[in-house]
Amino acid sequence: MTLPIQVGPATITVNRDDRFVVCQSDGRIERQAEEGFFARDTRFISGYNLWINGKRPLLLNSSPVQFYSARFEFTNPQLLDRDGAVAPHSLSVRLDRTLSGGVHEDYDVVNYGPRTVRLTIEIEIESDFADIFDVKNGELVRRGEINTRWSRSGGELRTTYAHRDFVRSLIVATDKADSRPQFANGRFVFVAEIKPKGVWHTCLKWLPMTQSKRRPSTLPCHSVAGPRPDQSAPRLRRVRLETPNHVVRRAWDQAQVDMDSLQLEDPAFEKGVFIPAAGVPWFVTLFGRDSLIVSMQGISGYPEFAAGALRRLSELQATDDDPERDMEPGKIPHEIRHGELAQLRILPFQPYYGTHDATSLFVIVMSYLYQWVGDVALLQRYLPNAEAAVRWIDRFGDRDGDGFQEYATRSRHGYYNQGWKDAGDAIPNADGSLAKLPLALCELQGYVYDAKLRMADVYEILGRPEDGARLRAEAIALYERFNDAFWWESEGTYYLGLDGDKRPIESVASNAGHCLANGIVPPDRAARVVERLTAGDMWSGWGIRTLSSDHAAYNPFSYHTGTVWPHDNAMIAGGFRRYGHDAAAAKVARGLFDASERFQANRLPELFAGLPRDDGSFPVQYLGANVPQAWAAGSIFRLIAVLCGIHATTDASGSRLYVNPALPDWLPELIIRNLRAGRGAAEIRFHDGQVDVLSNTTGFEIIHEVPPRPAPWEGR
Repeated sequence: MTLPIQVGPATITVNRDDRFVVCQSDGRIERQAEEGFFARDTRFISGYNLWINGKRPLLLNSSPVQFYSARFEFTNPQLLDRDGAVAPHSLSVRLDRTLSGGVHEDYDVVNYGPRTVRLTIEIEIESDFADIFDVKNGELVRRGEINTRWSRSGGELRTTYAHRDFVRSLIVATDKADSRPQFANGRFVFVAEIKPKGVWHTCLKWLPMTQSKRRPSTLPCHSVAGPRPDQSAPRLRRVRLETPNHVVRRAWDQAQVDMDSLQLEDPAFEKGVFIPAAGVPWFVTLFGRDSLIVSMQGISGYPEFAAGALRRLSELQATDDDPERDMEPGKIPHEIRHGELAQLRILPFQPYYGTHDATSLFVIVMSYLYQWVGDVALLQRYLPNAEAAVRWIDRFGDRDGDGFQEYATRSRHGYYNQGWKDAGDAIPNADGSLAKLPLALCELQGYVYDAKLRMADVYEILGRPEDGARLRAEAIALYERFNDAFWWESEGTYYLGLDGDKRPIESVASNAGHCLANGIVPPDRAARVVERLTAGDMWSGWGIRTLSSDHAAYNPFSYHTGTVWPHDNAMIAGGFRRYGHDAAAAKVARGLFDASERFQANRLPELFAGLPRDDGSFPVQYLGANVPQAWAAGSIFRLIAVLCGIHATTDASGSRLYVNPALPDWLPELIIRNLRAGRGAAEIRFHDGQVDVLSNTTGFEIIHEVPPRPAPWEGR
């Protein structure tokens, strides 16, 4: 067994809501590194150092304790005070950091030496208020002015940055200090006299001030471990998994922790509305596509995410046309940012709409949530938004009126690619060159097909059968056009897309697997697509690659042209099972769980390298992967749902929960507790091909059989 594989640099990251701290293992923060304390896309602290009598303490160990807290344990090198030498390793220096609205630091120094020591404790804190995009790109630009003011009576430092109407402040406040705080030479200074076995303590609070003038709250002293209801208990209920397969159980448990850590609640918008942040550290904000896909992945455990995504995205749905933001009426946003570059419109993220698939996914998630909660009021509430989304699909999504969905940016700062593979080089031609805009990717057609069928069902539920019939006819027409134009007979899969000249993009890629998941593939073609996606050039041993290893543009270390993405694989596995290819779905799940076993904490990262698996190998990290990341955590939930064949339906005759397990030998038994549907939850045991309902308060009938799968032209 290999040692756990680390992802990313050896830093410590803690996060909560839209703020996070990235620091070195000894707590230091270096300005030129991708480190600091960030809140709402601004770096409030860019430098941090600690000295005792002019020397840095010696790090013993450090670690995150909860997702929002970390502990650093130090001792001292040999020091001098006014009475002579202070023996090395005679002091215990502990720093605890907890994160809530602001950061609370606890400093505790214990003297284990034989005499009283006099220590000068200095803490240096630097603020540059850099925009998160500048930090990530390593291009630090000071656009405004910074001023600092020390309040001796209050024992706090206020630093303010102003650039036009963008104003941010950081208050660093001392509290419960055992000696008087001073500020000199850019450092907080405390002079501590500590008797043998004595303890010296102070608190430091980092309080970021954004648009609101209210000081953010911090956790109380010594809250690093918890658990206390106001500190570490999940804000949303968890679905629990029990299984003798410890790898699966640990991966599930870590995914639960990651989803807890990625819950975003913005009281300025509406308290109690939760969405998943896309990932830490660079994507701690609302992303349209990400929030909707995570909502589908975790619908049975976190229906609040689907409800929150619909609530937030409906408020941000475009009503105007703004080319610089790739904004068109009815379109669902890609990303919203709150930093200087966005607020001053230097970058178009207030919000930015450069994603094609989020608009279709909005309609799909509305249908998903209805199926799982069975409340027709939800459809009535979001019907205007869903209708606006469908109008966008028909008018702007199909740019040239050929019946296919395609994208091309209209912005100077817009994304070249606007599918889920949105890196600039993500969609290559067969020779490796960049495919020409506008691009009609295969999975975009599948998303629209699925959305229109679901919208047809919505109309029928709401008593509008004529509108339902119209949408169903449009879906059938797309089904026929797609399978005529996109099928790649010689490869047994679908073209990656059509380029700007309507020429097929002859690149074998994972995108075709999304078409299986959306049901746009005829049953007589499904087996060939499954076979092609699991062939040696696509199957790495840990998962399906984003691009064939035989392709001219293949690179196992690239973002979208050869790596393995857990969420991509989980969606494909769902497509495999939809068409009855249970063994192939289990193969994909096994590869990802094997990978999770080798990563630190059994945590799947955003993506990892597409290198082939062989004897003695291990999954290799992608530099810059976000950890934790919502899609990756959600893929664990989705894989279990796929293997258990869990599917919810609601119609005029009632609500049903179908379970159709196909558990492989390596996962012979599992129990899901607090599986949420309707207004309650269920506990179900899966074993030996059997299903035992241990409890059920959902109001749904639980049925052990294959869920109904009508022919494509008959709807869902």
